[in-house]
Amino acid sequence: MSSRIFQSVIIQMKDATDRPVGVIDAEGAVVASSDLSLIGTSIDFKAEILESNEATTASYEGKTFKSLGPDTSDDFTIFAAGVDDFAKTLCIMASIAINEAGIYFEENHDRRTFVKTIITENILPGDIYVRAKELRFSPEVLRGVIVIRLTTGSNLSAVELIQDAFPDKQHDFVISIGDTDIALIKEMPPTGELKYLEKLAQMIHEKIQTELSVNAVIGLGTPSRHLRELADRYKEALISIDIGKVFEPEKSIINYETLGIGRLIYQLPTTLCEIFLSEVFKRNPIEALDQETLFTIDKFFENSLNVSETSRKLFVHRNTLVYRLEKIRKITGLDLREFDHAIIFKVALMVKKYLVSQESKY
Repeated sequence: MSSRIFQSVIIQMKDATDRPVGVIDAEGAVVASSDLSLIGTSIDFKAEILESNEATTASYEGKTFKSLGPDTSDDFTIFAAGVDDFAKTLCIMASIAINEAGIYFEENHDRRTFVKTIITENILPGDIYVRAKELRFSPEVLRGVIVIRLTTGSNLSAVELIQDAFPDKQHDFVISIGDTDIALIKEMPPTGELKYLEKLAQMIHEKIQTELSVNAVIGLGTPSRHLRELADRYKEALISIDIGKVFEPEKSIINYETLGIGRLIYQLPTTLCEIFLSEVFKRNPIEALDQETLFTIDKFFENSLNVSETSRKLFVHRNTLVYRLEKIRKITGLDLREFDHAIIFKVALMVKKYLVSQESKY
């Protein structure tokens, strides 16, 4: 058991009594005390006194002692100044409070570890339900999975910030994964939707930027309705970040469900993508289009293939835009004013982006 737990409980007893109360280890060193000056000092006490005494407490040299019991990982003993009944009561109350605090801490710690083993697939699917039952952890609860990937700054400070934002350690779990990723497993209301997660992600992103001056990209998986689904939802959040980096690099929050065709392209083998491009651009490769033309194409798609609206946004005459679109048709054989041709061209541009991203990895 952590000395931090001891001190947290003992210091709260300071308001109830002026008597020093504390905890010593097997060597008699004070590891926690209501009198802070005693921490680090030693108290002369023999554990055999408690072992030979049938009572729950024992007195020795003006102090009362009580063992914390066999459930603690090391031999710790509570002490209180005085040898009267009040000193005995203080020791018993401190023992109960510390043991309960220890159970609460361990349960939360184990739950967080349990959730981490699920999302990292370090537990057999059949063991998930058994372990959940042991931890009194409801498996069929709606949970959201958010992955925060830091592009700058420290992981540790970001973890603390997110933990402070989600203090309910019974239902929400902040898990550090590697040097750059932080996973948040958030229990959602029964009627929760992805918009709920998007609002949380926006809040997290703003806090990280304003309070830590750190840049981050956040991926959202679809909500999980059972613990068994958490690993898949975690993968979705990771994939969201990777796909977003390719197709929507300007976005800082990427939702798996809104990635559309990008999800499909990302799973295709590069050889198949190359074949597709060669078939689409039979006349000339896509590299034959200059940057100005590609920019025009992007704006045309952004404005839903509306010639008048696109020309207005580009600050060019409508006939100028029509001329450019005709030039694209002559180079590629695709008329972007036709819906079917526009779809093929849009997919081809995304496939090209994907291939470029794959090449940059090597």
